[in-house]
Amino acid sequence: MGLGSMFGSSSKETKGEDFRVEKTPEEWKRDLTPEQFYVLREHGTERAGTSPLNHEKRAGTFVCAGCQQALFDAGTKFESGTGWPSFFEPLEGAVETSEDRAFFMARTEVHCAACGGHLGHVFPDGPAPTGLRYCMNGLAMGFEPQK
Repeated sequence: MGLGSMFGSSSKETKGEDFRVEKTPEEWKRDLTPEQFYVLREHGTERAGTSPLNHEKRAGTFVCAGCQQALFDAGTKFESGTGWPSFFEPLEGAVETSEDRAFFMARTEVHCAACGGHLGHVFPDGPAPTGLRYCMNGLAMGFEPQK
């Protein structure tokens, strides 16, 4: 049983699935930086400690860099010490999960529910109240400060 099923998240494969926001690979390449394309569309990972979003402390909302879907309220962000922006809970309906068996291990991948973009992974070692750590790639997200 993967984390997705253990914690009540729905599992949804990103390949061949219908999403509200769909683009061809060429359209994604046009709309994203090469680094964002690598993370969001090719399931890449940025180097730890490189995202400016690690230091973002203002009230606001973290959004998908691919489609602007609201993903995480800034109030759910915490310092995990991992080098990636971490959150204990996504906004309702904002993300989906699927099993990731890359690198000879089973992990739970987190992707945007609207466009299927790869965001990162979720682990069962986060703080209360959920006990979860949504470890996200900063390149996969943007930040909209509260007005």
